[in-house]
Amino acid sequence: MDARDSIKIGMSAERTLVVPPERTVGHFVPGMPMVYATPMMILEMEMASGDAIRSCLQPGWVTLGTEVDIRHLWAAPVGALVRTTAKVIAVERRVIRFEVEAFHGERKIGDGRHARGLVNVESFSRRLAER
Repeated sequence: MDARDSIKIGMSAERTLVVPPERTVGHFVPGMPMVYATPMMILEMEMASGDAIRSCLQPGWVTLGTEVDIRHLWAAPVGALVRTTAKVIAVERRVIRFEVEAFHGERKIGDGRHARGLVNVESFSRRLAER
């Protein structure tokens, strides 16, 4: 599959999440504040990116995260409604690049770039088993 055949620049998706205690840095690291953890924000950015293009993938194909360049700009407490967006900004044969952002209300709490690689699940699983 060549991503350029079906994935177009500008495709986008949005996700929302009410920050639960188990997605805070304090949940993972005792003594730290109970605020939205950076890795959890990145997870939502990756998931939004996948959502933006999933319907364009041929059966048996998925995308896996390969690059993240993210800034976490502001803290969001437990109970905060966080909106995460992803927009396709470049498409190569097997790599799709995204601009990602996260917001708490109107305040931007994170932004950056993310890339996903296009893989055939069967071939990928076979190569992984051979290792």
